[in-house]
Amino acid sequence: MLLLVAVAAAALVVQGRYDAERSAEDRSLAAAEAFAHAPGTALALRSPHPTARLQAATEQAQKGARVDFISVLDRHGVRLADPETGLIGTQAEGVGRAAAGETFTETFHGEPGDAVRAVVPVTDASRRVVGMVTAGIRYANVSHVLNRQLPILLGAAAAALVLATGGAALVSRRLLRQTHGLGPAEMTRMYEHHDAVLHAVREGVLIVDGDGRVLLANDEAHRLLDLPEDADQRRVGELGLGPRLARLMDSQETATDEVIPAGDRLLAVNIRPTAPYGGAQGLVATFRDTTELRALSGQAEVARGRLSFLYEAGMRIGTTLDVRRTAEELTEVAVPRLADFVTVELLDSVLHGQEPTSAVREMRRTAMRASRTGHPLQPVGEVIRFVMADTPMASALRQGKAVLVPDLHNAQDWRAQDPEGALRALDYGIRSLITVPLRARGVVLGMVNFWRGTGTPRFDEEDVAVAEELVARAAVAIDNARRYSREHALAMTLQRNLLPRGLPEQDALEIASRYLPARSGVGGDWFDVIPLPGFRVALVVGDIVGHGLQAAVTMGRLRTAVLNFSSLDLAPDELLGHLDEMVTRLDTHGGTTDDDRVPLTGATCLYAIYDPVGGHCTLSRAGHLAPAVVDPQGGVVFPDLPLSPPLGVGGHPFEAGELDLPEGSRLVLFTDGLVENHGRDIDEGLELLSSAIAHADRTPEETCRALVETMLPGHPSDDVALLVARTRLLAPSSVATWDVPFDAEAVSRVRGEVSRRLADWGLEGVAFATELILSELLTNAIRYGAPPVRVRLLLGRTLVCEVSDGSNTSPRLRRAATTDEGGRGLFLVSQFADMWGTRYAPRGKVIWAEQNLESAPEPDASALFDVMGL
Repeated sequence: MLLLVAVAAAALVVQGRYDAERSAEDRSLAAAEAFAHAPGTALALRSPHPTARLQAATEQAQKGARVDFISVLDRHGVRLADPETGLIGTQAEGVGRAAAGETFTETFHGEPGDAVRAVVPVTDASRRVVGMVTAGIRYANVSHVLNRQLPILLGAAAAALVLATGGAALVSRRLLRQTHGLGPAEMTRMYEHHDAVLHAVREGVLIVDGDGRVLLANDEAHRLLDLPEDADQRRVGELGLGPRLARLMDSQETATDEVIPAGDRLLAVNIRPTAPYGGAQGLVATFRDTTELRALSGQAEVARGRLSFLYEAGMRIGTTLDVRRTAEELTEVAVPRLADFVTVELLDSVLHGQEPTSAVREMRRTAMRASRTGHPLQPVGEVIRFVMADTPMASALRQGKAVLVPDLHNAQDWRAQDPEGALRALDYGIRSLITVPLRARGVVLGMVNFWRGTGTPRFDEEDVAVAEELVARAAVAIDNARRYSREHALAMTLQRNLLPRGLPEQDALEIASRYLPARSGVGGDWFDVIPLPGFRVALVVGDIVGHGLQAAVTMGRLRTAVLNFSSLDLAPDELLGHLDEMVTRLDTHGGTTDDDRVPLTGATCLYAIYDPVGGHCTLSRAGHLAPAVVDPQGGVVFPDLPLSPPLGVGGHPFEAGELDLPEGSRLVLFTDGLVENHGRDIDEGLELLSSAIAHADRTPEETCRALVETMLPGHPSDDVALLVARTRLLAPSSVATWDVPFDAEAVSRVRGEVSRRLADWGLEGVAFATELILSELLTNAIRYGAPPVRVRLLLGRTLVCEVSDGSNTSPRLRRAATTDEGGRGLFLVSQFADMWGTRYAPRGKVIWAEQNLESAPEPDASALFDVMGL
């Protein structure tokens, strides 16, 4: 009752304090909000002399709201008006939340004093905070209200305590009066209950008086000690107890769980004196049979050991996703704790990561472990065949469960497979076998054999249960490793087919590349080198978020898209724009919310086009790191190129950057796995990369090798794509350019100049085809295009003829009818050129045709006659 009254009083005090504080907060908040939202407060805060305009108003508002203070602060927390004029101009504490636009109340502890206060921001018409208003009640005044209520609360608690004490005393007196002077019936019933309990317990009880005579022996004591029927009132020495137990009873000493043999039993004996509980001097001895308990304890210890063994096996088996290593871990766990020799045979399909077949009569020994050397068992790597149907191994495979052969000497069926080998095993000392099929998901993966030799107990049924559980756990781990091997091999094969198999031949750049998979396997980084018309080359590096088969598939989709878009000869920023639209469309229509496919959104890409005519390079990047540029003297810079969001974000235009690269410069494109890992941030990685490539006269291959050795000493945590290109320039003598007047009569003049230039280059063999191509393209440009018109010849491993004009109208190949006067020019161009096409420039377009100098194409005569209407 005392505790109840104390808790109730404390609860009332706490509730009173809580109510007083809440009331103070409500009053403070109402006063602060009223003053803050008053029409003139914001204007006064923005006036030249806010203190003069606000001081009198705050004093009146304080008195009217019955609060201890109202202060006005500017938006930096400096007091502009306060009841204590000495605080004007000082900094208020803890008002940062209100400066950010939040209204709050709190119990403030600090200068100028503890108080319950409210802080309200003052905002102007545009909702910007121009100041703050604080209003509050000092904490001493809040506590004063509670202190006036405290005597009443304590008095009520004392009165309740007095009443409770009186009531408890009356109840106790009544109970004492009712329990005194028990009658004969109640006493008899009480002793009957005691006697029933004494004789029903499964523990022997022997009560002996001070003279050594037995006063009471219950039924369990008679059974455990083999006491005679008339044991009561006889001396302990006359009961025929063992010498050790009789001596312990005669000594009258206290004993606790003293284990003493009594016949074929082990008894735990406890002895205690009866005084002062039993009146006269004597002792009480209790006896508990521990024989069965010890046997059960031994069995429990064996079971605990087996559980511990299986737990350890679960921790040690399957630490890697390697099939052979998992089989070896199984043998390491089982020897010598379960068997002296363990062999593991697996199907060849399982070893190669394939699905298990139904042909289980032939397996390969994958792992073996022995506690002794010189054993006659077949070594690892040999093929084990189960051709005899009555051997234990074949029987286990047929039944799908373990087979026990406790004594190999008396078993004849296991000798049928290899009689000579069986005889050698018996001579060596192998005498007991458990063979267990290795099964997972209902399919046989292999076979595990446990052998015991001389000096070790034979296997029994309990060992079979342990062996089956051990093999079941190992089977799951081996199957997981097999499936991982299969999926990893599939992903690696897919990735190898999706990545470039080799770098294309071209004259503009000397290129070397590297792709390093991550420690976890397949990733989504990729690179590409794409020759473009006019001896230009596109360089691509991209990075897909995530790893695994889905990342490789996603990489293949993006790489294919880039190859397709590059065939349109788009500018880098336009190409990335189309790629971004494709990614957004695929992610939007790609599947349901529970689809486990990797989304394309978040992929990064860098696309660069290098033109060897002048060494100009145009780059655009979508969330990708900028490349490193190494000048011919070995200086390294990371150009400041426009950065656009990753692919799939959408809503942002892509921009392109321009670089002019002298001949011999190196352009290093890479993914973030090269410069960033768990132990190194990206800035440190870029510095390390810069120092690794800052060497003049290094080939791209040497640069790749140096980067890999410096940046990636071990297995990288993320996959890495690396592309190093050293620039070349097309010789000025291999470039010829003519500005053509916008007049059809200029075609013949330009054709003649082109013929002379081809003769200077020694290309008379292609002069006819080139003149025909030039005539058709130049005539179309003057007839259907717009000025300015320009002709350019480029000589490399092929001959490229380009005609540009100021029109964006693109010609297209079509079959002209017999009555048409035109429409056959592009068909003739397609017949005499190996390739032709159109690309758009910032102003106008360029139509180009490329001829192979080693084998000039032979036009289809019948097609020419057909198109000419002959």
